[in-house]
Amino acid sequence: MTPADLSRTVLGAVRRAVEEGALHAPVPERIRVERPRPGGRGDYATNVALRLAGPAGRQARDVAEAIRSRIAGSPGIAHVEITGPGFLNFTLGTDPAAGLVRTIGERGLEYGHGTALSAVRVGFAPVRELRARVITDTVVRLLGAQGAAAAVEPDGRERIAALPARDDAVFDRVGRDAALWALLRPAAHDQPLPAAALLVQKESNALFRVRYAYSRSRALVRAADRLGIPVSYEREVSAPGDADQVAVVPSVAGGAGSSALLAALGDHPAVLESAARLRAPDRLARHLEVTADALLGLQHTVLPVGDEKPSAAHRSRLALAEAAGTVLAGGLALLGISAPEHL
Repeated sequence: MTPADLSRTVLGAVRRAVEEGALHAPVPERIRVERPRPGGRGDYATNVALRLAGPAGRQARDVAEAIRSRIAGSPGIAHVEITGPGFLNFTLGTDPAAGLVRTIGERGLEYGHGTALSAVRVGFAPVRELRARVITDTVVRLLGAQGAAAAVEPDGRERIAALPARDDAVFDRVGRDAALWALLRPAAHDQPLPAAALLVQKESNALFRVRYAYSRSRALVRAADRLGIPVSYEREVSAPGDADQVAVVPSVAGGAGSSALLAALGDHPAVLESAARLRAPDRLARHLEVTADALLGLQHTVLPVGDEKPSAAHRSRLALAEAAGTVLAGGLALLGISAPEHL
């Protein structure tokens, strides 16, 4: 929960107290929260109860209690306490979005890798048909990412990277990345995609969208660096002057775009495990499409526009976009497909 979220939560509690008749006072347009002063506790505090006590004709601590009872248990708030003459003090709970972004940053391209299949030992028989080879090699990587010991049993066969031209005309014709996507994106029982269509750089081409989304994530980070915006996901407002604007700064988790992207990033480990268990690389490919589309839907809100001042929300969205790029790059690597910085 950001300071802006907390401000809106407190304002909503005041409004409900007035509507329910527990508090007779005008509802303020905005409520400021700030770091607790000496004697305060928790992460943030507000003096709104002291401001409303006069108009309400009640003791500030009574007003604070009316507000506190309507905030306790709100998502993102672990504890609400009244201190001094009537200050409301808030201890925030762990922000799952912040934790997710931080975990992706720490794990990097191996985010979603695990040990769920560490007891599995798989030896695949050698195959000659091209698509079967591609799927088998990819499944071996997926299983290995989940801790399994998987390999194609040796028979002196050539690796896909070194297939002779007569055996992999599709690789020679459209290139490795498009060929792999054409063979891996459909389920194994479906026909491969028309590889030539994957060379067209437009939205109807899913491979283009996925790789373009990754390149956009890198471009956003480069642009932010030029603007002096650090990549971070912080609960506190750290930029000078931001404290006066916390009541109007949106949360990184606010809006359909952020929510969709957070959901996709959070689902990534389960998708990787499922793709490995079911020997189904197409599940990962489809999930990369979902992640890419969510990032592309969010990209225009990441950086300030015009005279807009960089805020905590911009820094948080930037961290979210960078995390999405990491997930896209890691997923493409498991499919054997490159992730270009520029596209």
